[in-house]
Amino acid sequence: MNMFTLQEVQCFAAVVRQGGFQAGAALLNKSHAAVFAAISKLEDNIGVALLDRSGYRVTLTEAGRSFYQKAESLLSETEALRLHALQLATGEETHLSVVLGDAFPLHQGLALLSGFFAQHPKTRLDLHFETIGGPQERLLNEEADLILNWVDKTDTRIEWVDLGTVNFLPVVAAGFLPFAVTNSLSSEQMRGLTQCIIRDTARAIPKTSYYLVEGAPSCTVADHVMKREVILRGMAWGHLPAFMIQEDLREGRLISIKGNHFPGITNEIVVARRCDRPHGPVASRLWQYIAAHASNST
Repeated sequence: MNMFTLQEVQCFAAVVRQGGFQAGAALLNKSHAAVFAAISKLEDNIGVALLDRSGYRVTLTEAGRSFYQKAESLLSETEALRLHALQLATGEETHLSVVLGDAFPLHQGLALLSGFFAQHPKTRLDLHFETIGGPQERLLNEEADLILNWVDKTDTRIEWVDLGTVNFLPVVAAGFLPFAVTNSLSSEQMRGLTQCIIRDTARAIPKTSYYLVEGAPSCTVADHVMKREVILRGMAWGHLPAFMIQEDLREGRLISIKGNHFPGITNEIVVARRCDRPHGPVASRLWQYIAAHASNST
């Protein structure tokens, strides 16, 4: 078998996609004769007939179908390599890593990111979801270009733009409590009841127990979606973001136990990045895009 060229494979794939030599040639802006010759040479080089030309329309042989699948993969990788080279030449990043934290409203975060990356299709978004201390740990470990969550604002390695606040309310399912809800509901009363908490995805930094009643039995879940389901089913109680449970509260499926001893929590949500590291042009534009959105929302 002799070596074949990328151009020959491109001609072959174009004919298959378009269903004929003439249409394939038009797609490549080549002559019919040039495309026909390239595919004939490809078949000669590999020693296998790829196209059946006996009918009115050209069709793939069995070997041609197998070869075409591999050819599509090769051409896709070639296009990705071309775009990568173009971005290297222009200095633009081929991908950005963004972490969306559990405290950040999912719909708001995805709306921001989809709006930006629709305008930058050549840069791939690597989107990750982390909880509690996970987003900041990824940022500090240089595993993320930026994060959407809360941060420790005393850390001098981080800069941020405020995007708003998220309120967390202590809630129970209707009928969960064996006693009446009052403003003076105490930790002692809740200590015998199972509390649902979210697993911290931070790997190295010390774990912090947020809103946890010491000594109470607990169950651990991965995110607020699962936590809400556990609480709704009367399996436990816990804190949930207000934006997620407004309808549950209105319909009486969940009941707030906010009071003197359980006042609820307000988290400041931000977009954050390292201020002690350089940022590429696309990452800088994403930062400016989100910051501008924050300004327009105030």
